Amino acid sequence: MERTTCCVVGGGPAGMMLGLLLARAGIEVTVLEKHGDFLRDFRGDTVHPSTLRLLDELGLGDRFARLPQRRLTEMRMHIDGVEVIAGDLRRIPGRHKYIAMVPQWDFLDLLASAAAAEPAFTLRMRSEVTGLRTAADGRVNGVRYLDRSGEDGAAVGRELAADLVVACDGRDSRVREAAGLVPVYREVPMDVWQVKVPAPRDAVKDGRVFLSIGGGQVAATMDRGDFYQTSYLIRRGSDAALRAAGLDRFRDRLGELLGWDRTVTAAIRSWDDVRLLEVTMGRLTTWHRDGLLCIGDAAHIMSPTGGVGVNLAVQDAVAAARILAGPLRARRVSRADLARVQKRRMLPAAVTQRTQDGEHAMLLRPALDGTLRGDRLPLPLRLVRRVPALRTVTGYLGGIGIRPEHAPAFARRPA
Repeated sequence: MERTTCCVVGGGPAGMMLGLLLARAGIEVTVLEKHGDFLRDFRGDTVHPSTLRLLDELGLGDRFARLPQRRLTEMRMHIDGVEVIAGDLRRIPGRHKYIAMVPQWDFLDLLASAAAAEPAFTLRMRSEVTGLRTAADGRVNGVRYLDRSGEDGAAVGRELAADLVVACDGRDSRVREAAGLVPVYREVPMDVWQVKVPAPRDAVKDGRVFLSIGGGQVAATMDRGDFYQTSYLIRRGSDAALRAAGLDRFRDRLGELLGWDRTVTAAIRSWDDVRLLEVTMGRLTTWHRDGLLCIGDAAHIMSPTGGVGVNLAVQDAVAAARILAGPLRARRVSRADLARVQKRRMLPAAVTQRTQDGEHAMLLRPALDGTLRGDRLPLPLRLVRRVPALRTVTGYLGGIGIRPEHAPAFARRPA
């Protein structure tokens, strides 16, 4: 049977960052990723200042800066023609006063390349975890998985023994489910349609992300250079009814909201181009059991509001690596060690979700109901329009957040 010290399930931002950090601590770590590559659309593509600083500490800042990217310094929204700058990152502390918008696959490739240089690191693609191994006392001591890495792609059942399993496999975590850990879910008002359209010829190419609200419609649009990546919000559970109304109606309404003509919206050729994200938000009350820890969306499922999920997941990984490196070296990881990770990261997750609850109630629910008006903005939005200093506060909270993590000493490298 194969063995590793730490098995990380999921090759997303949390999993790849944790694998890199533990490998730099000299701990044998194996990351299992079910896909054959990182090339998937509509994943979190915003890298916030706290993560940019972390990359500098890891000696990866210059390599990251060479990736194709757009830089966002302001968080803007348009509400019935009224512009609101909800956050300004230009005066926040630190070197990076912007959010970098980078395709997630480029970010993950960077982490994978850096980790591959560490002898203790192993990445196994096309390896899908199907269950957990447990000892007689109930302690998790590894995973079962299907290996499809052969030339014929046939699935081969394998087992991997480990002192610790870390679930980094996202909002629909199979590991979390296998461990019997059930999140407490929170009410959300929306689902999201995700589409890509070519950037209009006369578009201002400044890397902006803006939220547009009007006429009972909401869309968040990200400038990705040649195209706009757009998230169109719909009332929760309304996907089937809206699709039944026809694609032409959707194209017309989207064009009306964003000022796009039919030459732009015609790029949405069929409903296959409209991907549904069924939004959920929730959090585990306990992130661990003997031999197993959940971090990132496996522990706290974030709303897409604010685009903070990637960065919270990365910060979780940093805290987990710093706290668990010693116990993993000693091959004695206790429930108390795992509880320390949860204690460290529970506050940022809880505060962020409470903030998202407030944004849902103040902004998105009334916007979808058609009751949010530009001439009657909620008090917090009126304040940030009148008091520019408040935009720096909101920029700090959105860009750096609560309890940002620094790279542990064992993982730092010169640029």
